[in-house]
Amino acid sequence: MYRERASRLPGAAVWTSVPSGDGGPGRVLPDGCMDLLWHDGRLLVAGPDTRAHVAGAASAWAGVRFRPGTAPALLGVPAHELRDRRVDLADLWPAAEVRRATARVHAADHPARGLEDVALGLAASAAPPDPLLTRLVAALDAGRPVAATADELGIGARRLHRRSLAAFGYGPKTLARILRMRRALALARAGVPFAETAAHAGYADQPHLAREVRSLTGVSLRELVPPDSRARSRTEP
Repeated sequence: MYRERASRLPGAAVWTSVPSGDGGPGRVLPDGCMDLLWHDGRLLVAGPDTRAHVAGAASAWAGVRFRPGTAPALLGVPAHELRDRRVDLADLWPAAEVRRATARVHAADHPARGLEDVALGLAASAAPPDPLLTRLVAALDAGRPVAATADELGIGARRLHRRSLAAFGYGPKTLARILRMRRALALARAGVPFAETAAHAGYADQPHLAREVRSLTGVSLRELVPPDSRARSRTEP
C-alpha cells in the first residue's frame, strides 16, 4: 500500500510503501523527480528516471520526493550521474555524514519523519532553487515548446541543455515528454476519454499518446488507467 502526504519542505512529498499482499511488483513511473529513500535500514538516492522502475513489493520503503531540479543542490551530486539508478547514500557522501543522517532517521518515531527531518536540514544549508529552472519546469508543465521556452528565458539551447542535465538528469526535451505524460495520465485517470486526453495534453493524436506512454512506462495506457475509474467518471453527473 502506498501513502503520500505533502512535506514540510515546500514542493516535496513524503511517502511510504508497504507490502500489499498481492506479491506483485511496483511500477514507479518517470516524473522528473529524485528521492531520498529508506529501505532495510539503509539510506539511498533514487535518481531521475527516463523509464519506469519496477521494484519488488516484498518489503517496506519510505521516501522524500523532491520536486524536479531541486535535489542535486541538496544532495551535492549532478542529477545526470544518478539517471535511472538507485544508489547508496554512502557512495555519495562521506561516511560520517551518512552515519549522522542514519542516526537521525533511527531517532524519529517513523522513518518517513526522519527522512523529512534530514531533507529539511539539507535545505536549510543549501542555496535556494534556481529561479530559471523553476520557470522552465512551470513552462514545460504548461505545455510550452522547449525552443520557445528557451527564448523566453533568455538562454541558449546548449546552455539550457547543460543546466538541465545537472538539475534534472536529462535535457529539457526529455523533461517535457515526461511532464506531458504525467498530465495525460492525470486527465485519463479523471475519466477524460483517451482521444480527448491526447488533444488536451498536447499529443498529435491518440496513437501518439499510446506510443509515448508505452515508451516511457513499458506498459499500455489502459494498464495504467483502471477501467472502473473511467466508467465511474462517465456515469457521475
